[in-house]
Amino acid sequence: MIALTLDRIAEITQSRLSGSARAAEIVNGPVVIDSRQARSGSLFVAFHGEHVDGHDFAGAAVEAGAVAVLASRPVDAPHLLVDGGDDGIQAALGRLARGVADELTHTDVIGITGSSGKTTTKDLLAQVLEHRGTTIATQGSYNNEIGHPLTVLRADAATRFMVLEVGARGTGHISYLCSLAPPRIGVVLNVGSAHVGEFGSREAIAQAKGELVEALPTAADGGVAVLNADDDAVIGMAARTKARVVSYGAGAGAGVRATDVELDGSGRAAFTLELGGRSARVRLALVGTHQVHNALAVAAVAAEAGMDIDAIAAALGQAGPVSRWRMEIDELDDGITVVNDAYNANPESMSAALRTLQTLGEHRRSIAVLGQMAELGEERHRAEHEAIGRRAAETGVAGLVIVGSEAAPIADGARSVPGWRGEIVQVPDAPAAAAALRERLRARDVVMLKGSRVAGLERVAELLKSGEDAK
Repeated sequence: MIALTLDRIAEITQSRLSGSARAAEIVNGPVVIDSRQARSGSLFVAFHGEHVDGHDFAGAAVEAGAVAVLASRPVDAPHLLVDGGDDGIQAALGRLARGVADELTHTDVIGITGSSGKTTTKDLLAQVLEHRGTTIATQGSYNNEIGHPLTVLRADAATRFMVLEVGARGTGHISYLCSLAPPRIGVVLNVGSAHVGEFGSREAIAQAKGELVEALPTAADGGVAVLNADDDAVIGMAARTKARVVSYGAGAGAGVRATDVELDGSGRAAFTLELGGRSARVRLALVGTHQVHNALAVAAVAAEAGMDIDAIAAALGQAGPVSRWRMEIDELDDGITVVNDAYNANPESMSAALRTLQTLGEHRRSIAVLGQMAELGEERHRAEHEAIGRRAAETGVAGLVIVGSEAAPIADGARSVPGWRGEIVQVPDAPAAAAALRERLRARDVVMLKGSRVAGLERVAELLKSGEDAK
């Protein structure tokens, strides 16, 4: 974080110096919510966690080097006191992030949202922009009212680009996050079915995602909205922004376009990038055809950041996976390939994963290990899971391992596909899935793991790699 005195932080956060806190003390280290991460110059923010109260660790944070604690009740350590409990702490943290963002006049802020692909695209963009200047990005998918300001507070005067993943659980969430670090460039990837159970409809999701483009500066002030031309709900957001619109996609009308897409035997895509009247061949290190769209969004932003097409193509080819459990590939004994895409799932990302599995299994036997897709809502839950079962069978998988009772309709969908003769195994949890796989795997098989976080399918990969039985 940029260096600030405690009295300046108190002014920004609307808190009061308390305990032994001294106004002239300087915070120039990380802002943390875990006392174990505190070090010299830190500010420790004391939230009430699910199992512990951060205030109880105030002393430990200061002993580790924290200058002070942002607290909602008095603690036996130098602290800045706010009213309102955790809500007050969260509001103060947001105000501090905005205060720091306002000081970063040479930092370009890029916001990314969408129903799927946010984290992968954010990671890809951060790696590409790093070729242009010092870049920070949201860690993992830490994209909420706490993670977002903590990311902003990692920036300092040397930060050239800030790549922020913005998520939403309802209307107004993205607007709030954008108020903490106003973006100049906003990227909307897609509007799908993820969280439709919370929002009620795809239209409501689009309304919430579009808050990002509404938050952008005007075109005259440098605002740029990067929109997926292949998604009607996304390109329709052009009417909701005063920023300049840059479109990307497969269609001839897109400003940034991919042609001649190919997938190699390892599931990695190559394509011709067309941008600004020029073209360059790109070969991605990431797995899946859906990565082409993500790469196009990245290319559009990189061009706005001043990179030429050849530099963009080279940087895209060098970028690899960063966040865990997103198309991670592990090679086991006997040539068995495990593709771990278990971080999350919705109908669109499930379909993309199955297309990738189909490519990887073209000359091999393929098995899909599928868990539930959460947050679809009661009305759509069965239909969407059955549809995924049909898609899995249509790709020709040799086996389906279905994990958990909520995912059971996948089996009904698969059984409804005429002529499909694959095996269906239904198990209660990830350890049982690993055990079922061990009994069935043959040399050179390829296995895809995909499900929402609640399914915990990453555990299947861990057990297969370790060769251990579940304990």
